[in-house]
Amino acid sequence: MNEAESALGRLLALMARLRDPQRGCPWDLKQTFATIAPYTIEEAYEVADAIERSDPAHLRDELGDLLFQVVFHARLAEERGWFDFAGVAHGITDKLTRRHPHVFAGAHLAPEDLVRVWEEQKAQERAQAARAQGEPQAGVLGGIPRALPALARAAKLGRRAARVGFDWPDAAQVRAKVLEEVHEVDAAVREEAHAAVAEELGDLLFALVNWSRHLEVDPEEALRAANAKFERRFAHMESLARARALELKSLSAAEWDALWGEAKLNGT
Repeated sequence: MNEAESALGRLLALMARLRDPQRGCPWDLKQTFATIAPYTIEEAYEVADAIERSDPAHLRDELGDLLFQVVFHARLAEERGWFDFAGVAHGITDKLTRRHPHVFAGAHLAPEDLVRVWEEQKAQERAQAARAQGEPQAGVLGGIPRALPALARAAKLGRRAARVGFDWPDAAQVRAKVLEEVHEVDAAVREEAHAAVAEELGDLLFALVNWSRHLEVDPEEALRAANAKFERRFAHMESLARARALELKSLSAAEWDALWGEAKLNGT
């Protein structure tokens, strides 16, 4: 047994101990798939945050937290007789082997064909799963998790639809759609129709996501970067205000604009 196998064995044994009906942890024993799911999502975001901050030590810790979530879900499934951690590992190994025929099956694929073959394999797997469960075959947009962040899910919906030809011909056409949606938001605002404003804003966001796709920009990453930039500039404004004994809540719009301009000039 190598070091990785030994470490994983310790983790699996620890999980079993935490869930032991007589000697386990009361908190862990109360958990279900549903109660653990939010933690799983949170840990995935914390992994992404560590990557964004280029923090290796933090990344190692967060990957451990995420791995524990996988082990926890696998343990819950094992207790129900569904599958165990080994089944999870075998399943993903088999899946990735199928999806890499150019590596494991001697297929010769050009780089530009890799994504197409990957998506075709995924579609075949979805169809096979539907048949196995006696369900109708899912449509083109089937299988996209509803729990994904809205921007990421919108991007996947747009990409999936585009693969069968439902798409704008170029980025300029999507830009025109964005402007059209802006005008529709304005019209709903003028009518003071709150529900319509929300609907039109949703349409505008969806159009922006598809414009990002045509411009080959990940909208989730772009918005995260914008969030980080806003945080840096706001923190710099706070620093300037403290140095000048200014009360934030008493600043006028002009004073805020001046501080914002200084923060931008500072390169934050």
